[in-house]
Amino acid sequence: MNFLTIGHRGVMGVEPENTLRSFVAAQAAGLDIIELDLHLSKDGALVVMHDADVGRTTDGRGPIAEKTLAELRELDAGKGERIPVFEEVVDAVKAPLQAEIKDVAAARALAEVMIARDLTGRVEVLSFHDEAIAEIARLVPGVRTALVASRYGTDVVQRATAVGATTLVLSIRRLTLEIVEHARKADLRIIGWVVNTQDDLRLVRALQLDGATTDYPEIKRTGRFTA
Repeated sequence: MNFLTIGHRGVMGVEPENTLRSFVAAQAAGLDIIELDLHLSKDGALVVMHDADVGRTTDGRGPIAEKTLAELRELDAGKGERIPVFEEVVDAVKAPLQAEIKDVAAARALAEVMIARDLTGRVEVLSFHDEAIAEIARLVPGVRTALVASRYGTDVVQRATAVGATTLVLSIRRLTLEIVEHARKADLRIIGWVVNTQDDLRLVRALQLDGATTDYPEIKRTGRFTA
């Protein structure tokens, strides 16, 4: 399999994260997959944002869950961008997507959209939460899922297989050859995050990972020359 380069929240190193502007730039840069994050608004919209609170990435304040989509649309998400919903991202770019969900409620909302729009082949669903992965797998036959982890040991392999995930998305700060070997024995694909420097890239290539999640599009260009 070719080494995959995944755009983290689009290309958040150069454009406002999780905005249509960022996703379009990621596609234009030739990134293989675009990663995004989902939360539910007060009225049940699948809002594309990493944090549960709008304060860090917009000019607003307060939890997403306490705001309607109309209220969220009034906020500036950077460079005049508005907070998108998942369906808008699906329409704005053609690249494969990784959609990270934070809880079971988001899994159910995402499942409805995936089934209605026949997105099983295009969207891989990610989560730090085992129960969210189990729920989306129950609701969407054939969905591809990945377990994300930042603090983990070899037990992360058993967690992934228990919920039927086929991929691990692992912080490179804790990644060891032992964990990679355990994952390979379980036939799991491994993506490293966040890979933003040449040293990071050399590490994931040395460990023979399947791909890297990055904030910067140039990692795609240099990755093919790094062994």
